[in-house]
Parts: sequence; C-alpha cells; structure tokens
Amino acid sequence: MKESNKLSILPERPKYNIDEHLILSKNTYLSLQECIAKLKFHKKIYEEWDFKSVDPNGSSLIINFYGEPGTGKTLAAESFAGTLGRPIIKIGIADIESKYMGDSAKNIQSVFELANEEQAVLFFDEADTMLGKRLSNVTQGTDNEVNSVRTTLLIELEKFDGIVIFATNFIKNYDSAFISRIGYQIEFELPDFAARKLLWNKFLVPKIPLDGVRENIIEELASNSENFSGRDIRKCLRISLPKVFQRQDSEFKINRDILMASLFEVKSAKNLQEVRRRKVNDDSSIDKAVSILGIKQDKNEETK
Repeated sequence: MKESNKLSILPERPKYNIDEHLILSKNTYLSLQECIAKLKFHKKIYEEWDFKSVDPNGSSLIINFYGEPGTGKTLAAESFAGTLGRPIIKIGIADIESKYMGDSAKNIQSVFELANEEQAVLFFDEADTMLGKRLSNVTQGTDNEVNSVRTTLLIELEKFDGIVIFATNFIKNYDSAFISRIGYQIEFELPDFAARKLLWNKFLVPKIPLDGVRENIIEELASNSENFSGRDIRKCLRISLPKVFQRQDSEFKINRDILMASLFEVKSAKNLQEVRRRKVNDDSSIDKAVSILGIKQDKNEETK
C-alpha cells in the first residue's frame, strides 16, 4: 500500500496592508480598492439591492495579478489579505505536485477546503503553471495528471465562495476557461517616476548614513532608473551598502557615486538579460518557421 502524499500548508497572518506597505501606480491601487469595496459592501449590493437574484454565484472574488517580475504582486496579495483582516494561504506548483498519480488533484481540493475552513485568502503564485491550456494529445500518465489538476481547479473555482488571487508574469499562457472565471484582471505596471522616487526613499532607510542632499540624490536615482521594478531598486541598495566599507574614509557613509555605480551595474545586467531573452525568442521563431515551411535541415548542419 502506497504512502499518501500529504499537503503541509498552513495559513499565515499577513503583517501588511494596502495603504501603508504598497507603492503602486494609481490604476493598480484603484483596482485593488474596487475589489475591497466589492467585499465591504457585498451585503448591501447582493442582499439589500437584491443583485443576488441575477448573480447567485457572486459571493466569490477571483482576481488575477499580472505584470513584470518584481512589481509587487506577492506583497500586494499579502497586503490585500491583511487589509481584510484575513489569513492567507500561499500556494505554488511545488505544493500541489505529487509523485503519486491522482494526488495532485486531491491536493487542489484540500487547499480549497482549508481556505474555506480558515476563511483565508487563497493565493496561487506563478499561476500560469496551473492555469495553462489542457492538453488535447494525451500520450502518457503525466499528461493525464496535468489535465486532471486543471479540470479539478476549474471545478473548485466554480463552487468556491471565498477569495482567490492568482499571480503571473505570463498571462498569455492562461487557458480561456480560467480567464472567463476571473472577475478582476489587475495589471502591475513598472513604477513611473513618482513611484520610483517613493521606492528609492523607502529602501534608502533613514538610519543609513548618507553623504549628500537626500532629495537631490533620490531625484537623480529615480531619473536614471526607468523600467526598474521595486525589486531592481532594492537590489541596487543590496549592492551599494557593502561598497561603503571598501572606502578608506574615516566614517562610513553612502554617497551618490556608490549608488549610481550600483544602479548602472543593475541596468547592465537587465540589458544583458533582455538581449538573451530576445535571442531565445528569435531562435524559437526560426525553428517554428522551419517547421511550418517543412524545411529539412542538413543533419551535419544540425550538429554544428
């Protein structure tokens, strides 16, 4: 008799809330507040105004956070739960997958049961791994397992009356069946100039000794960090702070030169990553074109 795969996930009590801990674009913030209002005034909308007569399944709230990596999707999910005063259950594909056939689908069911018992916000990170298209050409047991997980997830979403948040960097990979069940699509944009100033100010915490006029330094950093996410800005500080202790100054202070050097270091790494990403996309496009056109590559050419 096989030993069952057990799901060991516990709800967490978030330490954050939307107004105090998030730096977001105006559109993203307003979208989150709209979701809060739906929950806060649910009784008035659905009972006093009788909207439940035409929307009987409207008690659930299914949200999708999408956008570039490092734009705050996970922190926003925690803050959303914290604002509501609810625990959060964070799920990744590794929490669901099982080496035993059929147990992954059972794990999905268990997660929804736990969320219902705890009245918790259910948060699926990197959700595109679970919300992708169901496989039509099933050739092996793992294909069946993938389809089983996705079908079970669809069923559980249909009958769940709680709060589910999905987060992804690759919304284009979602199956249309899942998209139709999502009530709110919230884009997490890269921060604009005003948001970058706030982020630099946040990560350059007051106790860090700064050599120079703070406002001027932050202004310059924000101007030079276009297309940086909050994660990128934090990375700049992680790189900068140890550099302070490599200087021969009598007192250790961080200055504009150290910060700008770290900023350009991160920018160079981002540019290199983008070049590599484009090359991968170009290569895959060539392979696809070769396949579509029926071009046969020379075997010797393939091995070069």
